Amino acid sequence: MNALVKVLLLASLLAAGNVFGQAARQDKVLKGDAQCTRCHDETEEYPVLAIGKTKHGTIADGRTPTCTSCHGESNLHVNRPPDAKERPKPDVTFSKASKTPMEQRTAACLSCHQGGNRIQWQMSAHASRDVSCTSCHQVHTGHDKVRDKVTQTETCFNCHKEQRVQVNRPSHHPIIEGKMSCSSCHNVHGGNPKQLVRDSVTETCFTCHMEKRGPFVHSHPPVQEDCAICHQPHGTTIANLLKARPPFLCQECHSHTSHPSQAAGLPTGRTTSNTLLGAVGRGCLSCHTNIHGSNSTQNSATSGRFRR
Repeated sequence: MNALVKVLLLASLLAAGNVFGQAARQDKVLKGDAQCTRCHDETEEYPVLAIGKTKHGTIADGRTPTCTSCHGESNLHVNRPPDAKERPKPDVTFSKASKTPMEQRTAACLSCHQGGNRIQWQMSAHASRDVSCTSCHQVHTGHDKVRDKVTQTETCFNCHKEQRVQVNRPSHHPIIEGKMSCSSCHNVHGGNPKQLVRDSVTETCFTCHMEKRGPFVHSHPPVQEDCAICHQPHGTTIANLLKARPPFLCQECHSHTSHPSQAAGLPTGRTTSNTLLGAVGRGCLSCHTNIHGSNSTQNSATSGRFRR
């Protein structure tokens, strides 16, 4: 084989090597991810490439981010210094063991997702307790549990363990049945004290329980003030999500007039005295059936007693 043939053969091999090298460095999921996916491929324990199955992997959308949009340029991570014992971490990391400040991690998400029902995130209870977006959301996985009504509660209950117990009590909203989720009532990105979807407890409850809204001729003040005065919305052992059984719940407020507090029992003789009949049957709602509000127009001193 003469020298010219050797030179041509070597040149062909080098060209082929460059072609194969470029093919190996082609983007796999996101635009410009070639330098990342040469190491972070399908062998990763964490499903990095699964981001292609999410909204963040829709490359036809001009808003779709790149790896560096969230993790920063990370030059030291990509080009490991020769004297480094371990490869430096990316500029921004999101794992539980991450040393990146919460504000910086959240800022990476809010650079695109600031607005809408997340506009008050910075003043929310979650933000003030150093909860970041990735504390709840799985960005790279095709199925983000917290955005699925059936599995959302698993994420919330990791912190809200008291509410986990309450929703498993006999009287509860249909959360564990999958008909509701925490976000049905709560805007976890919101800024009001209980992070509700509306401005108050009553307004939130009225989105479903509209028949309790009124207006009524005779209004029961607790109904207009706060439903949680009488009800525990996450769950109780008493019917209708009540905090206590009547008459004891009612007598927390109505203990000084009409039916004074008394031990349950039967009167000793024939009587029409409210003092002796107050706890008979142990059910205020037996008579006061329209407890949320009454439209009685009867011209009577007792027309506002929420009776039928």
